[in-house]
Amino acid sequence: MTVHHDGLAVTWLGYATTRIETPGGFVAYLDPGRYGVLTGDWTPVGGGNPTDAAHPRSTDYRPEDADLVCVTHDHHYDSDGIDRVANEDTTVVVYEAVDPAGIDRDVAPVSELPGDVVRIGEEDHLAVDGPDGGADVWSVPAYNEPDGPRADVDGNVSHPKGFGVGYRLAIGGTSVFWPGDSDALDAFAELSVSLFLANIAGTVVSSAAESADLAERMNPDLVLPVHYNTIEILQADSGAFAADVAKRGVPVVLDEREG
Repeated sequence: MTVHHDGLAVTWLGYATTRIETPGGFVAYLDPGRYGVLTGDWTPVGGGNPTDAAHPRSTDYRPEDADLVCVTHDHHYDSDGIDRVANEDTTVVVYEAVDPAGIDRDVAPVSELPGDVVRIGEEDHLAVDGPDGGADVWSVPAYNEPDGPRADVDGNVSHPKGFGVGYRLAIGGTSVFWPGDSDALDAFAELSVSLFLANIAGTVVSSAAESADLAERMNPDLVLPVHYNTIEILQADSGAFAADVAKRGVPVVLDEREG
């Protein structure tokens, strides 16, 4: 389904792929693609009926309607996914550390992506023109802390500082925050955010409890969890997360199935 918030139409399409459309028709995508969520090839972990999964069903999706695409890091870089949503007029924002040459998947170089490709730093701002006033994009550091719950005994983590970013968008008169693959960092609580797209799976990103704590501190107008139940390491109980957030007095919604 599509969640309507403060004039925005927000749709979780699976994995980290999130589509945001303003009332005036500006369309942004965050981290589009991977694991068959846009090709119709995704199936639930362990098999089963996709209609029963706490996850959006996949379709062969190629609207090429994006005004803006933002990519956080290597793990979410999918050139085919970008090609499916972007066109020659799209602004494609790719964090500067994304390196397709070092990705062990069949992906195209950044230079071959459609549209106007912009490489962004760890703490940058970019204004993107388009319908409904376009969008402002801010990148923020996003990572697993070396002394945090995602670190091994030697302090090694899947997402070290500098590997990826999160994005705060000012779009359609409101604000959206997607932290990418990150712990629930203290700095996130200082952001002014209307819609918080939350990680909840733990393992290599913040857990449901950590994101609920962050949501309470951040106090957004709405929390929408994404990026869970696509693959084995991202399994989560979204209902329990929603109940926890709601008990804290923060509005929360799930977007898991069509309809």
